[in-house]
Amino acid sequence: MKYAARFFIVLIASILATRPAGAQDAAAELKDLVTAPGVSGYEGVKGGPAEWIRHRLVLLRPSPRVDVDSIGNILVTLEGTGPGPHRLLVAPIDEPGYVVSGITPEGYLRLQRLPQQSPQSLFDALHFAQPVTVLSRDGRYIRGVIAGLSVHLQPGRRDAPKMDHLDDMYVDIGASSEAEARRAGVDVLDPLFVDRRLLHLANSLDAGVAVGDRYGAAALLTLAELLNDRKFPGNVTLAFVTQQWLGSRGLRRLVEEIKADEMVYVGRATSPRAPSTGAASPLPGSGVLLGVSDPPKPLAGFPAEIHAMAQEIGISLQDAPLGPLRFPGSGPAPQLPERFARLALPLDWPVTPIETLSERDLNALVSLLEREVRGQLPHRHTPGPGEGGSRAGGASHIPLPVEQILLGLSVTYGASGHEAKVREAVLQLLPSWAKTETDASGNLILQFGSVQPPATKPTAGAAPAPSLVFVAHLDELGFEVKAIGDDGRLQVASLGGGQAQYYFGHALLLHSEKFTRDALLELPAGWDTPQFTWPSLRGEALARVDVGARTRTEAEGMGIKPGDWLTIEKEYHQLAGTRVNARSFDDRVGCTALVAAVWALGPSLPNRDVTFIWSTEEEVGLKGAAAAAERLAAAGRTPQTVFAIDTFVSSDSPLENPRFAHALLGQGFVVRAVDNSNIVPRALADRVVAIARQHHIPAQYGVTGGGNDGSVFTPFGAVDVALGWPLRYSHSAAEMVDTRDVHALADIVVALAKEW
Repeated sequence: MKYAARFFIVLIASILATRPAGAQDAAAELKDLVTAPGVSGYEGVKGGPAEWIRHRLVLLRPSPRVDVDSIGNILVTLEGTGPGPHRLLVAPIDEPGYVVSGITPEGYLRLQRLPQQSPQSLFDALHFAQPVTVLSRDGRYIRGVIAGLSVHLQPGRRDAPKMDHLDDMYVDIGASSEAEARRAGVDVLDPLFVDRRLLHLANSLDAGVAVGDRYGAAALLTLAELLNDRKFPGNVTLAFVTQQWLGSRGLRRLVEEIKADEMVYVGRATSPRAPSTGAASPLPGSGVLLGVSDPPKPLAGFPAEIHAMAQEIGISLQDAPLGPLRFPGSGPAPQLPERFARLALPLDWPVTPIETLSERDLNALVSLLEREVRGQLPHRHTPGPGEGGSRAGGASHIPLPVEQILLGLSVTYGASGHEAKVREAVLQLLPSWAKTETDASGNLILQFGSVQPPATKPTAGAAPAPSLVFVAHLDELGFEVKAIGDDGRLQVASLGGGQAQYYFGHALLLHSEKFTRDALLELPAGWDTPQFTWPSLRGEALARVDVGARTRTEAEGMGIKPGDWLTIEKEYHQLAGTRVNARSFDDRVGCTALVAAVWALGPSLPNRDVTFIWSTEEEVGLKGAAAAAERLAAAGRTPQTVFAIDTFVSSDSPLENPRFAHALLGQGFVVRAVDNSNIVPRALADRVVAIARQHHIPAQYGVTGGGNDGSVFTPFGAVDVALGWPLRYSHSAAEMVDTRDVHALADIVVALAKEW
């Protein structure tokens, strides 16, 4: 299966399904709406929130009239059973995002933000090196990534981009030219959006992209199902408005068209910042927020009535300065009804990929709105919110084509020191004749070829068997739980290095022996201040992870303990041509090349001494390879040559300097001739390329940063000949390779094993 756009497939399948009205609760509506991306001004695109909302409304029985005005607002009016006021309940459906503003001659897309003013200080920064999807005019979803810097290439660089501004943002869809990008279906003004799903934490907390922009619509959709019995006085219009981030344009149109007796606006606070009083912002789970003036004044009129309703039905309602509804532009602001009120929900990490709310608050909001419309609440049993948060899964057997091996290994999780599942995946992919062993460090070792014991003299006239080791590492970047705080937050340390902004403020998966659970890597203190700088992921500093627990006892009761580990969620995406994207291509491409080479070599390799090693803990100091090197040396079996198969971190990207590490994607494997840990003798580098050319295998030379597993064999007398493949955006969710290079890498491993 091609993992091109899993959440879009799920969305369309849901839209095509016919399910009865009333089958969704507010949390389920929120899940679907968060999955439906809709940048401001593009809410009506295929699979967007407007399409989902219309679908849900037409399923109501009896079916109400649904209208869509010229700006895209969706209106449904329900007529009650007796005289009463005309109520207008309003929620926005758009989210901040980007549109394509240009295409470079090299095939990269340039972006413009909508709204053009950044919603918060790190909005752009948190998008770098993240997978995205462009929606073409003909309704196609085109996968890509936003370019980012590779950490290995930055030391010593002068004036590197800061990755905090639109000027540094490029979208890479795998195209090599403007013409190729256009053939893929991309054009100027196409919207794009980051991957998203609703994350479920403990204590009924939900998090994800655009949560704060969709909870109001989720509440109104749930309310539409509840009110479709028409047992309320007067009429109620539920309005889902567009372009709220663009100066409340949809709302301006709405209030000019509909003259209601009273109006309730349900949506995020105008500003994500704390109120001017300096008081701490309310946290998710603390109840519904009622908009008041700043500084506050005694409640009166309609807001006071809503406050009394909340008390009557036992809902926690806090007065909060939510900020005014802004109507910039020429002309006076539209006249809102005298009976007007604002309701909102408390959000943590507003306008970030880990924006968080409470399902309990969302359900309370629905109850309060229903009470306001009906005058009283009917008696019925309401099921409690689901906890969610755990998922079960497992890898299946993958066929042997290189792309399928790469897919299977790339989406298997295994941070440094926790490689068991990846090792098992490799074992499942090897032929039955491959007899492996696993050493005390967790390295998977395969020895094949006809080898004489070290003490045995070679047969007269026979050349000694060349002794070769090929090594690729199993592990990937991640985090490990070191302690659990009194507040239930996990204190975690990084397993390996990387750009901090690719991980902080993003979703993680917590891996334990018995479960996998959603988690959030919190942003560092001061993230929303002008003086903020990103911390280092190296060293002893601990980061904080939220799983929804609010005490140490609660976290421990969930089965979480020190030693558990975390990674970012991974998917494998097909891009333009032969380019693909996934996290942990470093070094699952190397592992793939070794697996493919084993099949190609077969069980018989006469007069050769060849060892394949899939090593552990490379990202935290080459530990597995170092243990293997010592073990071989102690047995008198240090190889003559070790071929370390690892990433060639390439500057073939729009943010890097091509002076250094400029190996091109699609042009073949790379002899990693110079890196921070090793220099390959030039004659041996030339020899590798000569063998490649004899077999018509595309090859490149290169100089890059970082270290490789082969360097720990050299103190014992081995020669390290490092090989790799060009990788863009290393150590991020945006990692990109060209599968032609993966084939070339596997082919050169086979040729070297036979001929070196």
